[in-house]
Amino acid sequence: MAPHHLPFYLAPGSGVDTLMVVMGIFLIGTVLWVGTLYWRLHSLPERMAHKSQKLQFEIVAVLGIISLFTHLHIFWVAGLLLAMIDLPDFGTPLRSIAGSVEKIADATPGAEGDVAEPGSPPPEKPATKEKERSHV
Repeated sequence: MAPHHLPFYLAPGSGVDTLMVVMGIFLIGTVLWVGTLYWRLHSLPERMAHKSQKLQFEIVAVLGIISLFTHLHIFWVAGLLLAMIDLPDFGTPLRSIAGSVEKIADATPGAEGDVAEPGSPPPEKPATKEKERSHV
């Protein structure tokens, strides 16, 4: 004794519920979209730090992984803040200083007790035995 005209949201007698199929597809699409949005948001600090120094990028990446597995959002926030900050480059000046000190250390001004006067040219290095043999 059903009425002749049933509303669209009721399944017909054939057993295929069109609304349920459409809602299932919509649910699967929404879950995939939200998951993609979550992964993009989660990798935001890493993408920001990618342009910075290697050490800073690696620290931000580790903080992101820790926050992913522990579900502690403070690690993600710390990684985001670290990615936004430009750390000063201490490595380049220190390498330059180290190179200059090595050059100074290689230069022998004379005997250990001799002190070179300012402005005087550095003394000649003594010839090695191999050089003396080649001149013979």
